[in-house]
Amino acid sequence: MDERIPLLIDTDPGVDDALALLMAFNDPRHRVVGLSIAAGNVGLAHTVRNALKLCEVAGRDDIPVFAGAPAPLLHPAPDAGYVHGEDGFGDVGYPPPARQAEAEHAALAILRLSHQHAGRLLLVALGPLTNIALALKLDPSLPQRVARLVVMGGAVTAHGNITAAAEFNFYFDPEAAHLVFQAFGSAIELADWEATLAHGLLHERVEEWLRADTPQARFYAAISEKTRLWSLDRRGEYWYAADALGMALALQPEGALERVRRPLVIELQGGHGRGASLVDWRHEAEGTEAGPEILLRYDRDRFEGLIREALAAT
Repeated sequence: MDERIPLLIDTDPGVDDALALLMAFNDPRHRVVGLSIAAGNVGLAHTVRNALKLCEVAGRDDIPVFAGAPAPLLHPAPDAGYVHGEDGFGDVGYPPPARQAEAEHAALAILRLSHQHAGRLLLVALGPLTNIALALKLDPSLPQRVARLVVMGGAVTAHGNITAAAEFNFYFDPEAAHLVFQAFGSAIELADWEATLAHGLLHERVEEWLRADTPQARFYAAISEKTRLWSLDRRGEYWYAADALGMALALQPEGALERVRRPLVIELQGGHGRGASLVDWRHEAEGTEAGPEILLRYDRDRFEGLIREALAAT
């Protein structure tokens, strides 16, 4: 029996997703059993193609890729092509991947793999939660079979990165986020945008890692150049790798130095607040559940070490 932890990653690659995936591919304690892909950072055709290409570059064509939701559940939402490149991978024009995605829909794959690895499955959500919401509508018992759900999303004091109040993943499909948080509740481990801001990576250190003469570092240096330059111009000396922080929490939860559990709801209405993650920090509302476990502080040396190892830059 394979003693490694089965890991299913729901994602929308995206430059930051790509770094998180390389971390997962490199981890000896986990076995990636699938990538379920949604639209988000860019459209679904691009996110599926990017997932397949990254597997190819990393020598991981053994990992199945499942195409999922091409749009949010209810309302259209803007993508983040202006940050990641119109193709999501920096518009570098890489050759297309040799293989195609599986025929099975991502939501169905999530359910099948949850049965196959019931009680052991680590589910990591790096993009909009549309695929997981669809799986829940098909089978509300899904949370009973998932050992851990780690979500990258939200902005727990409403300092958003796509609107004044909302983080991109939740803003893209707030109805999906609402359904997932309702269903999984206190089982969720959350790495939000504000935790990301507290764990910035110095641009000069990242550039040093990307000079490593490895396929992973060379490919990642190329696809991330546009977003790193955008970040340097807009956000200063630190680069923020949100999905990498979420993956660090998933792979090595022992690196979390500070976490708190608080009730959290997703705002579905409002011209200014849609997609915001509202945290009841002082337990003001009566009768609310405990809520997700929110990451506040992670071991920085461990986090950076996981990135370096994923790029084979050690």
